[in-house]
Amino acid sequence: MDRNIGASLTAPRIRIVEIDTFERDTRLRLPFRFGAATLEKAPQAFLRVRVEDEKGKTAVGAAAEMMVPKWFDKNPAFTPAQNVDQLRGSIRVAAAASLEASAPTTLFAAARVNEMETVRRLPGNPLAAGFGPSLIARAALDAYCRLAGISFFDAVRGNLVGIGGSMLPGDIGADAASATLAGLRPAGSISARHTIGLLDPITERDIVHPVDDGLPQSLEAVIARYGNHWFKIKLSGEVDADLDRLARIAAVLDHLPDYRVTVDGNEQFAAAEPLADLLARMAAMPRLARLRAAIAFIEQPFSRAITMQTPLRALAAELPFLIDESDDGDAAFAHARELGYTGVSSKTCKGVYRSLLKAIRIRTTGVPNLFLSGEDLTCQAGLAVQQDLALVSLLGLSHVERNGHHYVAGMQGAPQAEMARFAAAHPDIYERGAEGPLLSIRDGRIAIGSLGAIGYASGALPDFEAMEPLS
Repeated sequence: MDRNIGASLTAPRIRIVEIDTFERDTRLRLPFRFGAATLEKAPQAFLRVRVEDEKGKTAVGAAAEMMVPKWFDKNPAFTPAQNVDQLRGSIRVAAAASLEASAPTTLFAAARVNEMETVRRLPGNPLAAGFGPSLIARAALDAYCRLAGISFFDAVRGNLVGIGGSMLPGDIGADAASATLAGLRPAGSISARHTIGLLDPITERDIVHPVDDGLPQSLEAVIARYGNHWFKIKLSGEVDADLDRLARIAAVLDHLPDYRVTVDGNEQFAAAEPLADLLARMAAMPRLARLRAAIAFIEQPFSRAITMQTPLRALAAELPFLIDESDDGDAAFAHARELGYTGVSSKTCKGVYRSLLKAIRIRTTGVPNLFLSGEDLTCQAGLAVQQDLALVSLLGLSHVERNGHHYVAGMQGAPQAEMARFAAAHPDIYERGAEGPLLSIRDGRIAIGSLGAIGYASGALPDFEAMEPLS
């Protein structure tokens, strides 16, 4: 079959007829330091999108994502407030472009066209420009699923999203895409990979400013409460400081019978040599032996300005490497593979269809040892974390970085009625906290069976009337 036919002939066509944008301030219970940035507060964006099918029937869907400064754009010339305004601008431009489209089309084609048009209108940083389109695509998919009375899993596995047609990248065939999607199977639970931020206390003795909200602060307390056995360690790029901190982390983790870690460079290494020095010195330290053996992969060690010009060479023979911030377009992973990378991230802020296309490529390319990993952007309890959990589960991932529940206490900022609706709709995902539902992690795992609800992984919608319009 021609690669431009396939699912595009049978997938339903919709039109986006209304987009409302909102935000809700979110204050972190603990400062989160990643790379050179420290996050203490940030607004969460919410979108409400109405779609119409070819019979004139409509439904509303929603999506949410934190507008995190200094991840999409690390340019020091921009303040955190300017970074957030970049993301607001992406939402506005993407919404305007979506509403300009008049002819019904598949969900996939609508998302691809919207992303390309938004990036065209906001040149310079595809990651920041793609933020708005990613939210619109998720909300439109949620709306379609509610319209059709099906789950996100049904929509994707049946390729009702329409991954095919002229919007399909040239290296993927329509039949292979549909066959891959049909073979995806969501799990009933997934391991939570706990993030160890650069400011996070490792032991109870390290706590300088106790929060006293009943939730864990130190790594020791996190393990005692949640039972994690997967961890993500942030690096600073300062080799001596990183080695000292890794040794303190290892002293805690080595009490566990078994654990695995991923290591995130967050673009902090200026060249391959300091990273090679770090790994060599780790190998020479007996107290880091177990932690070094537990590393599953290293994530984005170099700045995106140099990543695609910096071959990994001998480093790639030591450990698998993954790109995250440098994954800003269809060709990025293929280029990175030439440099020695074998992994690429799934993040809902980059787009649900981008993650699905990556999974299709990895499963159909025939190249061994390629992998996809779920990475968080402080996804908050409610829509954001549920939609991300559903996606990574369907992709077949066995673990996902989860950090929003650690740095923010539950559905902070939401009205009590909204919290109650989400807790009632998803009793496996949330547990009762002092001020509302909290993400439930037991023995290091999150139960996610309820994400098969009608819609995109949510049996409830937020209280939009209690939010502020997008600033």
